[in-house]
Amino acid sequence: MSAADLIHDTFADHAATVARFQEQSAGVIAAMGERTVSSLQAGGKICFFGNGGSAADSQHLATEFVVRFTRNRRGLPSIAFTTDTSILTACANDFGFEAVFARQVEALCRPGDIVVGISTSGNSANVVRGLEFARSEGITTFAFTGEQGGACGENADLLLSVPSPVTARVQECHLIAGHLLCDLAELAFAGTVSTISGS
Repeated sequence: MSAADLIHDTFADHAATVARFQEQSAGVIAAMGERTVSSLQAGGKICFFGNGGSAADSQHLATEFVVRFTRNRRGLPSIAFTTDTSILTACANDFGFEAVFARQVEALCRPGDIVVGISTSGNSANVVRGLEFARSEGITTFAFTGEQGGACGENADLLLSVPSPVTARVQECHLIAGHLLCDLAELAFAGTVSTISGS
C-alpha cells in the first residue's frame, strides 16, 4: 500500500466511523451531558480514568473541564486518576494494578459525582473494577468503549460504544464525545466568573 492509499483509506474510515457514531450515539452523549451539568451544578465532580491512550484522553478531558475548552468561565471540578504516579505505583504495589482506579474512587468520589471509565476493549480490568466499585457506592458511571461494550458496559449507567473494531477510530470518537461533554458543560456555565485574578 502506498502512503497516498494509506492516508486516503484512513480518512475514509474515520469519516465513515464518525457518521455511524453520530447516528448511534447522539442521544447517549446528550444524556451524558445532562447528567454532567446536573452533577456540576450540585457541587459534584467528573473523574476520568483509563490506560495508555485512554489515560491520555482522561488527562486531556479533565484539563478541559478545569481550565477551559472554548469559553471563559469558572473552573469546573474534574480529576484524571491517571496522573499521580505515587498513588498509582503505591496502590499497584500494595493492592495490585487492578485496584489503582477503584482505590481512588473510594478515597475521592461520593454519590453525586460522575466517574468516566475509558477502555477501547471494554474489558480493561482496572477500569472495570473502578466502575464496579463506583456503582456499588451509588456513584454515576459512564463508560467509553469500543463496539462490544464489554464488562465496562455492564457496569455503566450510560454506555458510549464506538461502532468500530479499530482502536484508533474508537479513540478518535472518544475524544469527540469528550469534547462535546466539555462544550455542553461550558454552555451551562457560560457567564460564570472565576475568582482568579485576570481570568
